[in-house]
Amino acid sequence: MQPLPSPHELDGLVETAARLRAGIESVVTGRPDLVRVSLAVLLAEGHLLLEDVPGVGKTTLAKAIARSIDAQVGRIQFTPDLLPSDLTGVNIFRAQTHEFEFRPGPVFAHVVIGDEINRASPKTQSALLECMQEAQATVDGRTYPLPRPFLVVATQNPVEMEGTYPLPEAQRDRFMARLTVGYPSVESELEMLDQQEDTDPLARMRPVTDAAQVQGYIDLARRLYAAPSIKRYIVALVTASREDTGLRLGASPRAAIQLLRASKSLAAMSGRDHVLPDDVQELAGPVLAHRLLPSTESRLSGRTTQDVVTDIVARTPLPAPEPLARARRVLG
Repeated sequence: MQPLPSPHELDGLVETAARLRAGIESVVTGRPDLVRVSLAVLLAEGHLLLEDVPGVGKTTLAKAIARSIDAQVGRIQFTPDLLPSDLTGVNIFRAQTHEFEFRPGPVFAHVVIGDEINRASPKTQSALLECMQEAQATVDGRTYPLPRPFLVVATQNPVEMEGTYPLPEAQRDRFMARLTVGYPSVESELEMLDQQEDTDPLARMRPVTDAAQVQGYIDLARRLYAAPSIKRYIVALVTASREDTGLRLGASPRAAIQLLRASKSLAAMSGRDHVLPDDVQELAGPVLAHRLLPSTESRLSGRTTQDVVTDIVARTPLPAPEPLARARRVLG
């Protein structure tokens, strides 16, 4: 088992995360909680789904995350006529050499922005499954590794459903978290008008870190300590979702793994080398709700999966505290 991160290592992660937050919040005003969870997903090497009505800043948030990192960025505008090869790439025959040359698609980047993912056909959507889960793409029987870190930030519009294809459960489960941007407060919207009256804040953004450093922080966050009681707490939340009468589909084992990894990242951003129940509770909604399917009764009563997760968190007993000194002796 790897040793716990040193205070010096955590200080570097906390400082970089704070600079990332400041840069992104200069563009996405009034939603510090949204930025915080987005960065936790980034440092957990997960994928992020942004869902909300048009014009609230979904694509702006995705672009801000991409521009804050000095890394390769791929942009995909999903449309019904988009083909899987438009994402993964294609082999082109060169007459001069009589050989095929592989031209990589936009998924061969560190940060991939997928705009309106639900407008692509199921066949094209499924092309992302291998990329998101295995960090690789297979084209014409040959597998190509994707660069690390690899983050997909996809947006989808829950209105204007004509000509759209809702994401199937298998693909939603690949996203570590789903976030809704929401409308800004009056103060935040006024600030937004002042900032963007004559300039675009995105144009002023400069990278805070690079891909190699982000990958190092991802590896660092995974070394944080999660007590057995914390792991049992996560399993209890996931199990409760499978037994809840308000749901017809509970959370998968992948959900438990991703909730643990995201909680470690959130704890690392706070400068801690161990996970607290508060970290798990803060992320339970974003990580679990989009993987669940409500029962017919829940839909008719207007009860959302987020409401169910909130109820599950409220009624699940908190784990007993475990002395960290004991963990330090175990992990050295």
